[in-house]
Amino acid sequence: MKHIAFALALLLSGTALSCTAGAVNAQVLTLLTEEYPPYNFTRDGVITGAAVEQAELIMKALGTPYALDILPWARALSLAESQPWTCAFTTGHDEERHKRFKWVEPLLVDRMVMLRKIGSGINPAGIEEAKRFTIGTQRGDFSSTFLENHAFPKIDLATDIETTLRKLLGDRIDLMVTSEKTFEAMRDEGKAVEPALLLEGKLYGFACNLALPDTVVKGMQTQLEKLIADGTQDRIFAKYGIRSHR
Repeated sequence: MKHIAFALALLLSGTALSCTAGAVNAQVLTLLTEEYPPYNFTRDGVITGAAVEQAELIMKALGTPYALDILPWARALSLAESQPWTCAFTTGHDEERHKRFKWVEPLLVDRMVMLRKIGSGINPAGIEEAKRFTIGTQRGDFSSTFLENHAFPKIDLATDIETTLRKLLGDRIDLMVTSEKTFEAMRDEGKAVEPALLLEGKLYGFACNLALPDTVVKGMQTQLEKLIADGTQDRIFAKYGIRSHR
């Protein structure tokens, strides 16, 4: 009986160790995003959007377990930088962020634009003239870095783009910075905004924690390039009314 009990204990111990090892190996990749239609947003309690659909196809192709969540952008980007196995998207890739993350891109290629409320009459001829006005954007957004780097004196920071838009339409700010494709979506939805000044272009993608294994990053990049090459990315863009500028 002692031999049987000892053998049973070994069997149970081995099973427990096997389960533990399996749990360790089955790393879950956390994908964090924000409310920023048409790329990532919540509809009827479900996270969706042009970038989200690409992320889901990439993860499905890799077979990597993942969790998807929406947070205020500054929080999402901070967690991606501090927490292993975490990526934030859809993230503008600029010089300031370059070495802070591992990158998988492009989920899209776009340009920044300053928007005004239709009828406001605000019409800056260039960046220097735009500095006269109060410019709205979101905390942690790469456009806030752009404004800071160009010494804009009056920057109004919000937690999300919907708040920034409400401020613009409510005459609480003079201009707001967003992507050209986001403006196009706003226009198609009938929002009373129009371009005031076209700014520089950017690649947008996944900004992943530096501890994320290169094999995972390479796998994500390979699958994204397949989506681009076979036309899937453009079909997703068309579904959300996004015009491809590639």
